[in-house]
Amino acid sequence: MKIAVGSDHAGFELKQKIAEYLATSGYEVHDLGTVSTDSVDYPDFAEKVALEVRDHRADRGILMCGTGIGVSIAANKVRGIRAAVVWDIEIARLSREHNDSNVLCLPGRFMAPETARPIVETWLRTEFAAGRHTRRIEKISRIEAEQEKAP
Repeated sequence: MKIAVGSDHAGFELKQKIAEYLATSGYEVHDLGTVSTDSVDYPDFAEKVALEVRDHRADRGILMCGTGIGVSIAANKVRGIRAAVVWDIEIARLSREHNDSNVLCLPGRFMAPETARPIVETWLRTEFAAGRHTRRIEKISRIEAEQEKAP
């Protein structure tokens, strides 16, 4: 499985730890930056990761910023992306089972790597439950399509 990862400066250190964890766990990692703790704008990296997932160059994406919220908002602007801010294992599982999330967003300033690893592992290993949830994902896709037609 290929995972695109990205962060702003506030998520950089967690991104580095997560990318290392993914690589040693056998995942192919595509690190889209940033490359330091120098101040940068999170939408730039959220867009890069979201486009990798949308265009099937990555199976899933993982983003980090200070809270996870900014990268989630930005990534969700890309059609077909379902980015979820996750802070524990149960939310990670549900974001996959119920929402078929394809981008995981983590709060770099509020989460230690030891906390993030089992969240990432759960998120990557959990399958979409389909069933009644498929109908809901299809409704999200219809909203996206309608918005593209809007003036």
